[in-house]
Amino acid sequence: MDLEKLVRDTMEFYHMTEKGGHIVAAVSGGADSACLLHVLKKLSGPEGFTLEAFHMNHCLRGEEADRDERFTKELCARLSVPLTAVREDVRAYGEKHGLSEEEAGRILRYEKLRALVAERERERGAAAPPCAAATAHHRDDSAETVLHNLFRGSGLKGLRGIPPVSEGVIRPLIRADRREIEEWMEKNRYSWCEDSTNRENHYARNRIRLNILPLAEEINAEAAAHIVRAGSFIAQADDYLEGQAEKLCLQHCVHDGAAIGIPSAVLNQQPDILRAYVIRRMLRLSGCSMKDLGAVHVEAAAALAGGRTGKRTDLPGGWSAWNGYGVFFVGPGREEEEKNLPKLRFSLFPREKAMEIPKNQYTKWFDYDKMKGVPFLRFRRTGDYFMLPGGGRKSLKAYMIDEKIPRQLRDRIPVLAEGDHVIWIIGYRISEYYKVTAQTKQILEVTVDGGEK
Repeated sequence: MDLEKLVRDTMEFYHMTEKGGHIVAAVSGGADSACLLHVLKKLSGPEGFTLEAFHMNHCLRGEEADRDERFTKELCARLSVPLTAVREDVRAYGEKHGLSEEEAGRILRYEKLRALVAERERERGAAAPPCAAATAHHRDDSAETVLHNLFRGSGLKGLRGIPPVSEGVIRPLIRADRREIEEWMEKNRYSWCEDSTNRENHYARNRIRLNILPLAEEINAEAAAHIVRAGSFIAQADDYLEGQAEKLCLQHCVHDGAAIGIPSAVLNQQPDILRAYVIRRMLRLSGCSMKDLGAVHVEAAAALAGGRTGKRTDLPGGWSAWNGYGVFFVGPGREEEEKNLPKLRFSLFPREKAMEIPKNQYTKWFDYDKMKGVPFLRFRRTGDYFMLPGGGRKSLKAYMIDEKIPRQLRDRIPVLAEGDHVIWIIGYRISEYYKVTAQTKQILEVTVDGGEK
């Protein structure tokens, strides 16, 4: 297999660069990125683009990370490729933003890489051919991404795999697999660094790489290629549905302040899958961050359409979906209410025998296995209820009356709820349905910050 030809053909097919263009290659020191740098260096002359490298030391693996940085500097010096090397405290960044080290590293890496590309574009001027960031993602990475997102319950968008070109990033090795890359490196006697964390089994992607894909390839040696091919079909379906959703929104959507609405009758005429795409597009149009929005949220919103007027469901980021008179709306939630809500801390852990349930007014344990959606903190709404011992249900309104809670306080008592089902009336009681039992496997601990200990 002629890897150089494969990369050249890939770059031409996807228009990754042009004569006079500039590429900033992300190089970690591993086999994939070292291969990327070698191939791009060989192609830069004939294809007429200039090349430089970028390396980020994550400061996570001690001497091993420093070794990778030294190797990358030496490799770039041998190839006469300019290098920008940076050091970032990924662990501190992850702790600050509530991210895993893996996710924090990815975000910082792309942020610094894109910033470097933007700086080069400013230096070169608007008349110069474009700059691009290049990463060493290959076909096996794409197959792993499809499986990883599939196992996490992703919709079509997450099953597309890794695109050859996206948001200014090119992936020249995307048609090659890991074996072909390593064979090409060995054939040319090129060295690289091994990242010890790639062999650790506690990362989900590593388990897919080390265990699941090899088993799939025992069934069919081209399993990874077929997964990626399926991802390309899914990408086409996703693009088509996005286009249909855009047309429907252009034809029927209305603005009501910051909210976006569509006639319920129009939305309900659509197939379920297209209805979900329309709702996602409406949320984007209304300014909702899509980062934490999952299929469960979209399904909950879609289930409202055409139902009782005033019915509402909460969505991540302070957004809501609700029914107006014949119109389904999405938009920012009750911001003024949210300013007065307490801060909660959530912790999820497996139940073990002899665990003692806390008897604390401001720390509660719940049976996470029974939660179908995401619990939200808010104030009371019409239709709220909770479950009583023995299986009966009671409206939140009736409870507050029975407990002689003053009318002026009832709308200021925060509740943690899953839809209309109140999990916890904070400071008072929890729903019997969510109580931890001997059958509970996963416990969700919720603590009010600043509450009584």
